Amino acid sequence: MNALILSGGKGTRLRPLTYTTAKQLVPVGNKPILGYVLGHIHDAGIRDVGIIISPETGSEIKGYIGDGKKWNIRVTYILQSEPAGLAHAVKTARSFLENDDFIMYLGDNLLSHGVKDAIREFKNQSPDALIFLKEVDNPAQFGVARLDKKGNILELIEKPKRPPSNLALVGVYIFTAKIHEAIDKIKPSSRGELEITDAIQKLIDTGCKVKSGLLDGWWLDTGKKDDILQANTVVLDEYIKRQIKGRVDSKSRIIGRVTVEKGATVTNSIIRGPVIIGQNSSIRDSFIGPFTSVGEDVTVIDSSIEHSVILNKAYLSGVERLEDSILGRSARVVKNHDKHKALRLMIGDDSAIEV
Repeated sequence: MNALILSGGKGTRLRPLTYTTAKQLVPVGNKPILGYVLGHIHDAGIRDVGIIISPETGSEIKGYIGDGKKWNIRVTYILQSEPAGLAHAVKTARSFLENDDFIMYLGDNLLSHGVKDAIREFKNQSPDALIFLKEVDNPAQFGVARLDKKGNILELIEKPKRPPSNLALVGVYIFTAKIHEAIDKIKPSSRGELEITDAIQKLIDTGCKVKSGLLDGWWLDTGKKDDILQANTVVLDEYIKRQIKGRVDSKSRIIGRVTVEKGATVTNSIIRGPVIIGQNSSIRDSFIGPFTSVGEDVTVIDSSIEHSVILNKAYLSGVERLEDSILGRSARVVKNHDKHKALRLMIGDDSAIEV
């Protein structure tokens, strides 16, 4: 079995951050989302991996993954010239996929348990397609399934105005080569894209064996700011342990599950976990509250931060309260007057704000 990871797209919903960063490389818990996806593929025993990239962010994706040796995988990069739909991505990767079974994993999605169980279920059931569903609060933003009373799939609809259920398609699909025939038979949707839901529906309509399962555990689609913050919260809550590898002075307090990486320093500050402080960062006279990821080479002085993602080399000084925020690489936020402000920000790389 091969894997196809989709790492293209323009990430318009995450701008301005994605003007300079591929959305799949936005970190949660100080690791790019794509890094978790690649880890899941490795853990499932898959070694041949096709990576769909776009002209806009392909070089950055290549720079992060390289030849794949970090994850013990063999990588083939596949350029999708325009974001013309998930089925179009599969079509673009046809020469790589050949006639093998494959798992398609969206590079900006996260699953709590990885994909080992999904692949095991696919091999046990031997369907032509295996899809996973999850109950969501906003089904109109996803591909949605309509089921009969026995749980069989009757219809799949992409981003319906009137959803027939709250069961969204999770960003992981497993297919046999029959999906290629189905894609050849569909036409672009009203959005101008080749929809994978239409291709799966074609499989259903032509009598192919399509199975579904309700996902056990959490699923995160990290397409927007609040999604990133939620993903960061979940990942920190699940994975962060108390590890003090850097230097914490006697005037500081570390409360709960906090990771302070090598080279980082905490001076006269309170860190309340779950929190991760990246390598060579400096926290002075500050409070870092729960569910905050501080990247590498970050400086925080006389500031208070909670429930935020701070990327590498950012600088904060005199910020009395920052919450629910994402700061890009080398961003600067500094105090310029005495008035108290609680800030919620999303700023891109190299931005500067005085408050």
